[in-house]
Formats: sequence, structure tokens, C-alpha cells
Amino acid sequence: LWPWLLASSGLSALVQLVTLPFFPDSPSYLLIQKGNEEACRQAIRKLWGEGDHQAEIDDIMKEKVAMTSTKTLRVLEVIKERSLRWQLYILMTVMTTLQLCGINAIYFYSFEVFHTAKFEEYLIPYVSLGVGLCECLSSILCSTLIDRFGRKVLLWGGYTLMCSVLALLTMTLSLQHQFFWMHYFSVILIFLFVIFYGIGP
Repeated sequence: LWPWLLASSGLSALVQLVTLPFFPDSPSYLLIQKGNEEACRQAIRKLWGEGDHQAEIDDIMKEKVAMTSTKTLRVLEVIKERSLRWQLYILMTVMTTLQLCGINAIYFYSFEVFHTAKFEEYLIPYVSLGVGLCECLSSILCSTLIDRFGRKVLLWGGYTLMCSVLALLTMTLSLQHQFFWMHYFSVILIFLFVIFYGIGP
């Protein structure tokens, strides 16, 4: 079953490969990059149907003017530019914390935790699949929460809850040989960590 499950991810790629030639090019790409206004109009008609789409074309033209007036910076120029310094720091902090937040360790050691929790051997891959499904569902939930609370609140809340869960998980893993129910608590914490990861970072 697992080889088929893994191979099923190639199905969406195959569908995209077959249907992609039938999709029109992006109107903004045709107008801004290619400078072909007629092809842009045809793409708009194909996407949105017949009608007067001059307002959309005017918006694309404004975008083109804005892009031509904006200087493209190289990597070193971005680093040296003082006005972009804070944005660069924030971006580096978010990306670094995302890599070092512990999600890879959780995925790596979850199999061992499930095994220690006395799950049947044949059930462990399905529990691991459930962990991945939790991340997928929490990411979908995040897309609805981000409009209501904003990115900053979700980042702070997500990292705070993840730190709390990791602290508790460290404690439960240390005490798992003294209390039989600690194994199950560790499993619950793994699921919670993945959910908070999907909602936050």
C-alpha cells in the first residue's frame, strides 16, 4: 500500500503536465515582459470571458510603470542598503527560527516515541501519517486565521506554544520509564507541536 501511496503524489504532477499547455499565459507577463498588448487582451478574454477589460489592462500598465521606475538591486546591494536593513533582519530571523524550531527532530524521533508508547508495529506508520495530516490541516486553518489575527500574532503565539510543548515533551520523555501513561502524553504533545507549527511559523 505504501508504494502506491507515495506514487499517488505523482498523479497531480501528471495532471498538471497534461493540462498546462492548455492554460493561457499570465496577462501581466504578456504585457509587462513580452510587451504584447493584443496577446494580453486575448488571455484576459480567455480567463474572464468577453467584455470590457480596459480597467484590468490599465492596472497592469500602472504596474509596468512602477516596475520600470524601481531599481533592481543585487544581493550585496540589498545587504548594504540601510533602508532595507530591518526587513532583512526580520526575514533572516524568521527563516532561521523556522529551520531551528525542532520540527525535523520531532518527525525524526516520533517513530521511536510511538514505538515506546507500545503502539502496534503495523499502526506506527499510520500514526506518523496522522502527524503529517495534522500539519496539513493546521496549515489550512492558518490561512483562515491569518486574516483575523495577523502574521505577527500567529508567529509569536506559535513559537510560544511550540516552546512550551517542547519543554513538556522533554519532561515526559525523561519520566517515561517511571510512569506508564507518560508515553501517551508524549504522543499527544507531538501532535500538538505539529499543529502549533502549522498554525504559527
